[in-house]
Amino acid sequence: MWNRYLSNLAIAWDAILANKLRAALTTLGIIFGVAAVIAMLAIGNGAQQEILTQIKLVGVNNIVVTPILTSSNDNEDGENAGNTKKVASQFSSGLTLADARSIAQIPTVTQVSPEIVIETNVIYEGAALKTKLVGIEPAYFDLIAFEIERGRMFSDRNIELGDRVCIIGQEIASRFFAGKNPIGQSIKCENHWLEVIGVLERRNVSESSIENLGIRNYDRDIYIPTQTALLRYRNRSLVTKSQIKRADQERQEENENAEPSAKTPVNYHQLDRLVVQISETEKLKSSQEILARMLNRRHNGEIDYQIEIPELLLKQQQRTKSIFNLVLGVIAGISLLVGGIGIMNIMLASVLERIREIGLRLAMGAQKKDIVLQFMFEAVLISLFGGIAGIILGVVMANVIAQVAEIPTIISFLSIFLSFFVSATVGLIFGIAPARRAAKQDPIASLRYE
Repeated sequence: MWNRYLSNLAIAWDAILANKLRAALTTLGIIFGVAAVIAMLAIGNGAQQEILTQIKLVGVNNIVVTPILTSSNDNEDGENAGNTKKVASQFSSGLTLADARSIAQIPTVTQVSPEIVIETNVIYEGAALKTKLVGIEPAYFDLIAFEIERGRMFSDRNIELGDRVCIIGQEIASRFFAGKNPIGQSIKCENHWLEVIGVLERRNVSESSIENLGIRNYDRDIYIPTQTALLRYRNRSLVTKSQIKRADQERQEENENAEPSAKTPVNYHQLDRLVVQISETEKLKSSQEILARMLNRRHNGEIDYQIEIPELLLKQQQRTKSIFNLVLGVIAGISLLVGGIGIMNIMLASVLERIREIGLRLAMGAQKKDIVLQFMFEAVLISLFGGIAGIILGVVMANVIAQVAEIPTIISFLSIFLSFFVSATVGLIFGIAPARRAAKQDPIASLRYE
């Protein structure tokens, strides 16, 4: 039996070599179909991985509250030119630590993490770098799944007394402490020296994630306790002498009917961000509504904040991408189907061209199943070679797309195996009809065929 299979396989191989150009043209449909499937699956896998990475960056089951900044020359009705929501900062104390403490009392809330972001320059041994000083509480690292690579977390004493300690990102560590241990070293931020007590593990954040999620480059941040930020740097909830002078100057300009100059948005909020973790995903929407009502009451009805659920937005984006990838996969599958139809057409034409050959084999004792095997082997071999070439082309296409379009692509072994299996199956399925037609030829009529 095996000798019969090998003999028919050898005959099919000789037939392909005798018609190289026709075989090459026949494989084109399979090549492009398989390449399209691999490239589309690579794009889909890359998009899915990017979404999962972004979900990890914003944390699971988190609600993010951020302040809406206003400028002093807004309209009297509080309508900011850059925001359609009604804002009147003079009637609200803004987003504060008191808001965070109140939100923590909601039953579905597991953790609350307030953040204070301060633009600063960090200096160490004559080298300087512009970065962000972030005032946080220990819950921050749990909410965004941060791990400390070296050193330790803030102690209760550091948090309560507002000690001059900090935890730095990997980029800060590599920039200032290359080749030495940063733990125990001191860096200067504005007028204060901060002792480095920890270094975070690297978090590679893409530019698209920074833009889409509104997050920072965590590797370049310096983290300090919230009390340290409020006591030693700035507390925007307090009225300062410079603010009183600025308000007096603006009032004088209005009295003199002078044209008010364009002013940058005024940030009167004590906090720059508030991350709230909810116990279950199903409770995110209802918790968001409760949180919105609580903040509305605490801010005297002034909507000077916005509430977002990044995970739900990302999952919606993931669903949209999945549908788009499914459509692309269907299109790629259709191209494989077209390639299979091309194989069937070419093989049917080949049967008509080789009727005398078929008749001769039948007359010499070949059975009908030998003829079926010969033509099926031809179709499968053509599909397999097309599949191999398509896999190579698909891998190249995926890499080119990743480089040119800056789209993450992930080529999985499953997609390669699936494409190879499909190409072989296409050859087998679409080779059956020509093979059966060839086997039905009458030997005497075939020998007389001109």
